[in-house]
Amino acid sequence: MGKRSRNKGREAVATAEGEVGPRQPCPCGSGRRYKACHGATDGPPPVFNARPFGPYAGECDLIAMRELVPAATAPLTLSEASGHAGKVIRLNSLLPGAAPAMVRDTGEIWLGLQVQHNFGDPGRDLGAVLLKALESEAGIVGLTEAPGEGPRFTDLVVDEPLQVTVHDGFEFWVDDIEDQGPAMAAALEQANAAASPTVRLGSVDAAYWTRLGAKEHLRWVMPEPEDDLLAGLARLHVSGDDVIADGARLVGMFRAHGLLVPVWDLPVGTGAEILEEPAAAFARALADAVAAGPELSAEERAARSGLANRQVTIR
Repeated sequence: MGKRSRNKGREAVATAEGEVGPRQPCPCGSGRRYKACHGATDGPPPVFNARPFGPYAGECDLIAMRELVPAATAPLTLSEASGHAGKVIRLNSLLPGAAPAMVRDTGEIWLGLQVQHNFGDPGRDLGAVLLKALESEAGIVGLTEAPGEGPRFTDLVVDEPLQVTVHDGFEFWVDDIEDQGPAMAAALEQANAAASPTVRLGSVDAAYWTRLGAKEHLRWVMPEPEDDLLAGLARLHVSGDDVIADGARLVGMFRAHGLLVPVWDLPVGTGAEILEEPAAAFARALADAVAAGPELSAEERAARSGLANRQVTIR
């Protein structure tokens, strides 16, 4: 009897195609089960935005800084909506202690992307942290609860591409401090040891070479809608034009904040410099392949299916 009752219960919660089961991970990326997050019935669900940093000219690089790049900075100019039009602050991939923001003694605002809180809409969270930092005099700034309604990050900054500087380590944390001391030096050494070598390609947007252990990869955040991008990549795969460098292989892709991030494995010793011209040529070929539309041949459809099966959602 007990076994039949359990089976009956499982049948009752079966989901239709495309639905999220109560015990499955919530698609918002919180790490919680759906029934304990956006599927909860005991109160209003947290806000979920499938593409929290769009539309924004710096969207792809921002996602890379948040999810892929260990040590990078970029200047941000605030918009009129922030109440501080023209003020320049610094966007950081990671701040000490994964702080959401810091107001330095000089009054400069540093905004962090790799943080520990997640209230369902990173774009709104980042906007709330920025507004809070603008009202603070000095110190660490963060959120302890969901910020509720209000302007998003993209409302508060000028809509322009990010000018990203990738650093070899985290010395930029202390570039405004003269007397750093041994404790700070030890903290920097520990942080630097965990940072993988990374280079942003200059010939295309949001493409980053990295070395993880003994392996090298190219990870490229792409702005095209998912279906269009998969169709374009499938065409290039069938034609043999999806090779970034000799011996390189497109092994799959991440899905992060509503965009796809194709990943190539590279032969050891490839480095970043040799990828510049091939990446630019690939970008041109991909644009043509995407523009060709959604209709695919049987071989291209099979390639598209294979690409779709090699996706992993990280946010």
